[in-house]
Amino acid sequence: MESKKDILGLLPEQLAAELKEMGAPAFRAKQIFRQMHVNRVFEFEKMTDLSRQFQAELNDRFYINLPKIRQKLASCVDDTVKYLYMLSDGSMIETVRMVYKHGITACISTQVGCKMGCKFCASAPLGFVRNLTPAEMIGQIYGADQDFPADQRISGIVLMGIGEPLDNYENVMQFLRLISHQDGRGLSLRHVTLSTCGLVPLMHRLADEALPLTLSVSLHAADDQTRSALMPVNRRYRLDELMHACSAYFRKTGRRVTFEYAVIAGENDSAEAAKKLGRLLRPVFPGQRPHVNLIPVNPVAGTGFHAGHAAAFRNKLEQEGINATVRRTLGEDIQAACGQLRRDSIESTESVVNGSEGVSGL
Repeated sequence: MESKKDILGLLPEQLAAELKEMGAPAFRAKQIFRQMHVNRVFEFEKMTDLSRQFQAELNDRFYINLPKIRQKLASCVDDTVKYLYMLSDGSMIETVRMVYKHGITACISTQVGCKMGCKFCASAPLGFVRNLTPAEMIGQIYGADQDFPADQRISGIVLMGIGEPLDNYENVMQFLRLISHQDGRGLSLRHVTLSTCGLVPLMHRLADEALPLTLSVSLHAADDQTRSALMPVNRRYRLDELMHACSAYFRKTGRRVTFEYAVIAGENDSAEAAKKLGRLLRPVFPGQRPHVNLIPVNPVAGTGFHAGHAAAFRNKLEQEGINATVRRTLGEDIQAACGQLRRDSIESTESVVNGSEGVSGL
C-alpha cells in the first residue's frame, strides 16, 4: 500500500495528471472523483461506469481506505454521536456528529494527538503522533454519513477535534479544497469553522488565502500570565501579537473572528477576568462587539480543573460590552468532549498490556 497513492485525497486536476501517466483520458478523473465524493463509492470494482480492466489498473496504483469505526457512542440525551476511528496504521482519532436546528455538524480531528500541550485538554498528556492526511479528514465525514440515511448528511464542519489545524496547514487546505469542490461534495466554506490556539504566522497566511470560513481562536484567558500557564503556545505568541493577527484577519477577509473561552473555576472566571477580557477584545474590531463562546471546562482526569459558572461569567462580559453565549453541552453522557474517548481507549489498552485491567488511573 505504501507504493500506492490515496486517491480520496486528490483533486480532479491532480487525479487527471496521475491518469495521464497511465494513458487514460482526462475525463475519467471527473468520473472517479464524482463516484467517490458524490456517489460515495469507495471500491473501484463498484464503479460501474469503468471497465473491469481499468478498475484493476486503478487498484494497482491507488487505494481508498476510509477510517474504521472502532467504537460508536450514541447519546441518550440528544442526537449526538461520537466515533472513535481507527486508521490504517492503528492510530485512533475522534469525530463527533451533532444535530442542531440549522443542520448537522461534524467536529473532526486534524492530527493524531497534539503538540500544543494545553493544560485542560484530554489529548495533551498523550502527545503528538502524526498529521492526518486530507483523505483521513474527509473520511471522518464520509464515515459518519454512511451511518445515516442520505437525507441526514453532514452540512457543517468544525475543525475543533484532536489536533491544531494550522499545525497541519497544507493538508488542511487540501481538505478544504476537496470538501468544497464543485464536482464533489460542494460544501460552502461558509459552513466551516477552523479553530486555532493562536499560531500567529499561520493565521496571517490563512488570511491571505481569503477563504470564506469562520476563524475561531481558543483564548481561555485575557492576560499573558494566566494564558501562558494554561496554553504553552502563548509563551511564543503573546496576546498582543494574537490580537493583531485577529484584527488583520478580519480586515483582509471581512469574516468575523470568534473566541472560545473554557470557563475554569478559580482560574479565569472572576469579575476581574471579565474586565480584562473586555479591555483585550474591544479594540480588536472597532465598531463591532466581539463574540465569545463560553464553554464550561470538561472534567478531565489529572487536570484538577473544574467548570466555572459560565452563565454568571457571561453576564459579567455583557457588562463589558462583549457578546457572549454559553455553548450548549451536547453528548455529555458519551464523553463528547474532544480527546476523552481516545484517551480512555489508549489507557485501557495499556492497563491490559501491563496486567492491571480495571485499575487504570489509580
